[in-house]
Amino acid sequence: MRIVRAADDVESGVVGASGGGGVTAPLLLRDDRHKEDAKIQVVEEEVDSCGRGRDGSLSMVLLSTAVAVCGSFEFGTCVGYSAPTQSGIVDEVGLSISGFAIFGSVLTIGAMIGAVTSGRLADFLGRKMAMQISATICIFGWIFIHFAKGATMLYFGRTLLGYSTGILSYVVPVFIAEIAPKDLRGGLATSNQLLICSGSSATYIVGALVAWRNLVYVGIVPCLLLLAGLPFIPESPRWLANVGREKEFRTSLQKLRGENADTSEEAIEIKEYIESLRSFPKAKVQDLFLSKNIYAVTVGVGLMVFQQLGGINGVGFYASSIFTSAGFSGKLGTILIGIIQIPITLFGAILMDRSGRRVLLMVSASGTFLGCFLTGISFYLKAHGLYAEWVPGLALSGILVYIGAYSIGMGPVPWVVMSEIFSIDMKAIGGSLVTLVSWLGSFVISYSFSFLMDWSSAGTFFMFSAASFSTILFVARLVPETKGRTLEEIQASLNSRR
Repeated sequence: MRIVRAADDVESGVVGASGGGGVTAPLLLRDDRHKEDAKIQVVEEEVDSCGRGRDGSLSMVLLSTAVAVCGSFEFGTCVGYSAPTQSGIVDEVGLSISGFAIFGSVLTIGAMIGAVTSGRLADFLGRKMAMQISATICIFGWIFIHFAKGATMLYFGRTLLGYSTGILSYVVPVFIAEIAPKDLRGGLATSNQLLICSGSSATYIVGALVAWRNLVYVGIVPCLLLLAGLPFIPESPRWLANVGREKEFRTSLQKLRGENADTSEEAIEIKEYIESLRSFPKAKVQDLFLSKNIYAVTVGVGLMVFQQLGGINGVGFYASSIFTSAGFSGKLGTILIGIIQIPITLFGAILMDRSGRRVLLMVSASGTFLGCFLTGISFYLKAHGLYAEWVPGLALSGILVYIGAYSIGMGPVPWVVMSEIFSIDMKAIGGSLVTLVSWLGSFVISYSFSFLMDWSSAGTFFMFSAASFSTILFVARLVPETKGRTLEEIQASLNSRR
């Protein structure tokens, strides 16, 4: 933010104080003051409201984000892998429908284990080391799947992938939130969901063209990129400050804000906030339910519950079979999903720090309600033999509306909010709880989806639409707006609501 020196003089009563015929300062002194003002203005123009220098400082934030979201892309490939590979795996390995349901949902079991350990792991070893461990385990998971001859190796490899994604789903958005300037935090954090969508889109599109074993390579590449990029980016300055590594903290913050940026104010704010937390005893799980934390827990857990009750993992894991059931090409349907996800998520990232979190959530939930309702109608018509020619088009439209609406808000925003609302001392425990709830919901939906569709395809999607409508009410009533605030300002706001 540029500081106008004249404005300071006006407020202090200096400018114009001499009136129309008053004695002015000597010309030489005035000239020196003008030069001084000019120097100040030049320096201040080099640093914007985020504390970013114009000497390429923003490039380090972008590079760090780009490296971190390789983990998000990996997350997407793990989640999307089952959708285009169902027929190939069932035919070659001989899995039954229930066996493939286990293969699809066992990812979430591993992810729940990863979610439980993610916060402690990221707090003890650091954000970068947690990502490094996850990427390494992911590579082994993909290798097991590639060489699988039976169900056991498939399940074990898929569980390893789940454990890794459970960690990545927590540590990536937290890392981005902790390194980003406040006015870019929402947009950069949304890149997490953008790359998740990109990863799942890549598996949808490539999986329609190659064999399921070869699709493994799409998952290995982002792991290698993540491992290669981590040595070149700084650790989270907030984590470094929290563990008492003072010199590294200031070096990291300076790298992220720019060589010529004045980081003293931000550093003091971070240090003061962390020091204020040291007066409290070490956080325990039961502390989540204290009055100062319960609001953040309610918002974080609630958003994840409604995200999963909306049915995203049922649709994502079994997209091909949904289209086939509605009489539409499964391969073409999954390719279309892959095509629309990326630009819509990118659009949501642009809107994140303009429209705010609450608006995006409510617009998104309205869209997922409409998409599920249209899909439910299509299966209702099919079940009753009505307007059969409308069924494939309605199902396609409903699913694409649903995926598009989810990608713009309900996909990215809950993770952004999760990374923002917990205090630094509760972030590990609170983030792990929220991530665990997300993956538990994912398991319930992904495992039960096939059985729900056998019970009633129309009823399944009508239930999902009801959950989306409930999401709108929940967001309108409870979710706070965090746009344009530092993490410390968000905490002060949440504490004032107690």
